[in-house]
Amino acid sequence: MVEERCCFNKDALAIKAPKKIHVVLRMFMLAAMMICGIYISSVSLKQIGIQSRPRKLMIKIMEAPCRKPDIPYYEIPYVHYPVPTTYSRDECACTPVRFFSIVSMQRSGSGWFETLLNSHVNISSNGEIFSPKERRSNVSTIIGTLDKIYNLDWYSSASKNECIAAVGLKWMLNQGLMENHARVVEYFSQRGVSVIFLFRRNLLCRLVSQLANDHDRSARQLHGTHKAHVHSESEANILARYKPRINTSELIPTLKHTDKFATDALGYFKNIPHIVLYYEDIVRNHTKLMDVLEFLRVPKRKLVSRHVKIHTRPLHEQVENWDDVYSSLKGTEYKSFLNSDYGADQVFKRKRKKGGNPTV
Repeated sequence: MVEERCCFNKDALAIKAPKKIHVVLRMFMLAAMMICGIYISSVSLKQIGIQSRPRKLMIKIMEAPCRKPDIPYYEIPYVHYPVPTTYSRDECACTPVRFFSIVSMQRSGSGWFETLLNSHVNISSNGEIFSPKERRSNVSTIIGTLDKIYNLDWYSSASKNECIAAVGLKWMLNQGLMENHARVVEYFSQRGVSVIFLFRRNLLCRLVSQLANDHDRSARQLHGTHKAHVHSESEANILARYKPRINTSELIPTLKHTDKFATDALGYFKNIPHIVLYYEDIVRNHTKLMDVLEFLRVPKRKLVSRHVKIHTRPLHEQVENWDDVYSSLKGTEYKSFLNSDYGADQVFKRKRKKGGNPTV
């Protein structure tokens, strides 16, 4: 009995030893948890104290873009509110601006047409911006220049301090426009730019004017200076004395090329909002310019220009080898050009007799 009890006690002692180890581990874990709890609590209190400090909130109020309720929804893409980087528009900031480009060819009346538009207080057309080759050397340069113009950051003699409602430029087809037409069409579509096409119906008259202008470029008939446009009748008479001799062997191919050039341009920009004008129609019909003002959504008013027409005589009196030219075009699709734009010339003559320069 004693031995059995002793054995039992030994076994009991062997079993109770692990319980002491568990108690020690529990006490250690409890102490560790208390330390971690105290640490976490202290950190939390610090963060609460930091967050409880008052903060200065920077609230930037974004001004709502200007909108006029009388603008139809379908015209909103073509109405802009530029923010120039070089100056502030101030009270004109909410004056809607439309972007346009006069697309034409040399000696098609575009210079005269642009001065008429610029006589309007709300229109600013900046001339042949892409005449210098460096401005049209690549697409990036062209786009950068257009951005500057339509942001009202381009300075020229046509720039105005008044509230501009339409801003644009005069762009000749041979000044990088046709070579980069795809990218330009994309740009016009994205920026909401409208196009004013201005061509000349009588391409033979345009050719005579071009040859005469090329001659004066080298001859410099006006006191040693070259002038593409004149502001007095005496200067016009001096330049009109020159009669170009036309190369008849290249006449029809030249007319075909010019005609195709204009037709291609109309095709490229057919999906861009546009208006098509012809020099002869504007001279004969004063309401054509009012159509342009309506197209640009600016108030209608009288437009004036100081330009004086150079060639006012019948076409057969302006060409040295007229008989050869007549024979070359008679019976062809260009035979109507032999009649010249004589009606338009007479309009200019009547205006001169009344005194003053052509006004529309």
